This record gives sequence, structure tokens and C-alpha cells, in this order.
Amino acid sequence: MPSMNDLSSRTLDDLTIDEAARPHAPKVPGATDMHRRQGRQLAAIHRHYLAEMAQVAAVLARIEAGDAPPQNLKRIVLSLDMAENLRAFGNLCGHECQVLKFHHDIEGADMFPRIEAAGGGMFRAVVAKLLSEHEVVHELIIRLGLAAEALVEDPNEANFADAAATYRKLETVVRSHFRYEETELEEAIGYYLGSI
Repeated sequence: MPSMNDLSSRTLDDLTIDEAARPHAPKVPGATDMHRRQGRQLAAIHRHYLAEMAQVAAVLARIEAGDAPPQNLKRIVLSLDMAENLRAFGNLCGHECQVLKFHHDIEGADMFPRIEAAGGGMFRAVVAKLLSEHEVVHELIIRLGLAAEALVEDPNEANFADAAATYRKLETVVRSHFRYEETELEEAIGYYLGSI
């Protein structure tokens, strides 16, 4: 599994999750519709994160549409519910990115090992792939923080373009990752964990 240091030297375009290399989880013998419904609780949690990320995307789109220049980014963001992000974290994704990283840390430290153990190792390849995707997400969060700091310090077009490109890459990766995780672990979460 690549380390964060390996990822830090990659270009933004090279930070990918390689969807074609994703293994599929086996069906869980004995899983019922009730187990699958319980497993879909993860999707509900993910929808919350995606809704929060959509607010950031709306700010970026507003600036790109010319409704406001990049210099007004701070004022625009402060007009949203996400105002604390800039004050507390110094970046657009701030709290949402912190919570997303925490969510991934819980999955990696608790949920994934429990599923892997309960499933007798039959989810090992899927869990390994999900954990490697978490590393890509975390690297993108780090980069977004740096890009947003640069933008706040010098709100010019180039810094805005860098922050916007990094954010869009993060959003694309997170959406794909969530779909994969929800699809492959739906039965396992409900059957082995009961719920999350």
C-alpha cells in the first residue's frame, strides 16, 4: 500500500484511485434484505458529506461564472454556513475535510478490520483497495488545504485555479470512492456489523 510520502510527489492528474483495479466483494451467504437496508446506512452518512461538499462547489462555480472575483472568495464563503471553515481551518473544505478524514480513520481502525475478521478474510482485497483510496483522499485534502491557504494569502486567478482544480479532483475521487464502498460493503456491514 503506498504511503502518504509516495503520493505527495505525484501530480494532481496522477492522484487517481484506479477504478478498473477495484476488486469486487463476494456475496455474503445468508444476507437478507434487512441486512442490505442496514448496510445502506453508510450511504446516508456519505450523502451528508456530499451535501457539504456541494456547498463548496457552489462557491467555486459562482466565482468561475464571474459573479465575484477570486478576491471575494473569503467574503462569499463567510456568507455561507461554512463560515467557520475559513476562520477555524483557513480553507474552504476545513471542517468538512476534517470530518471526512475522521470518518475514514474510523472505517480503517474499526469497521474494516471487523468486517475482514468476521468475513474470514474474504473482504481482504476490497478493504485493502478502500484503504489505499483513503490515502489518495487524504493527500487531496492536504493539497486542498495548501491551495486554499495560498489563495487566502494571495487571491489571484492562478491560486484560485489551483484550489478549484484540487477541490474538483477531491470531489470526483470522493464520489467514486463512496459509490464503491457502499456497493461492495452493503451486505457485509448489515450482516457482520448489524449497522454502523
